[in-house]
Amino acid sequence: MNMKRRAVALCCIVLLAFVPGCPAAAEPSRDASGFVLVAEAVPDVIQEIRYATTFNFVGRRIDGYEQPCALLTREAAEALKNVSDDLIRQGYRLKIYDAYRPQRAVDHFVRWARDAGDDSMKPWFYPALDKSQIFEKGYVSARSAHCRGSTVDVTLFEMSSGRDADMGSPFDFFGEISRFDGTPALTKRQRANRRLLRDAMTKRGFRAISGEWWHFTLKDEPCPTTAFDFPVSAESLRGGSASDASAGERDENVKEPEEIPEK
Repeated sequence: MNMKRRAVALCCIVLLAFVPGCPAAAEPSRDASGFVLVAEAVPDVIQEIRYATTFNFVGRRIDGYEQPCALLTREAAEALKNVSDDLIRQGYRLKIYDAYRPQRAVDHFVRWARDAGDDSMKPWFYPALDKSQIFEKGYVSARSAHCRGSTVDVTLFEMSSGRDADMGSPFDFFGEISRFDGTPALTKRQRANRRLLRDAMTKRGFRAISGEWWHFTLKDEPCPTTAFDFPVSAESLRGGSASDASAGERDENVKEPEEIPEK
């Protein structure tokens, strides 16, 4: 019996090590061959890649975000295209805040979270939270599903009004109101918008989480055990990096808000 158990365990290890299309998971991979540009795969999506700008909870451009573009595994992008097509028929477009996230970006978040004195963005992203609680509450962790390339942070854009749908809390807001069920302060319209987004995403094969209304992962993700760490840039898909270009050119590609909006 023990020999059979060992044999089964060995088979499981071998299968995990050879997930089709994905490298072994011992170290973050720099192989971008299974990824596509969301702008090309889902042309109707609106991109507002916050971590390529200074308007995020850290207050600086995040490590690894060399260009303000979204990358996803081919499978996740195809599923997202179906979501986009469904929503357009209902009068909405998808807006994407984040997609594939390199491991170096997650490491940047962790360093920031450990720096108690760096709280310049507190009024906009965590006004009621002591920064020392960020790990405890799970708002930042050392690992992220985004690093596997099949997770997206999205919201709805109303084509009739030309504005983002009212979801009741901003993207990346650290607080109970960002949970899908939110708090009693959410209006009927805000709850309906959250349900509309969740239903559209889950119908096409994405899995939601309770803690963030904007966060979805492809259920049948192609690389469930592999974290990636190539830069977020179109050049990564061509085997290069935006860091090969001049700093001035990269700065021109990043659209940052002229001023931080009022909270």
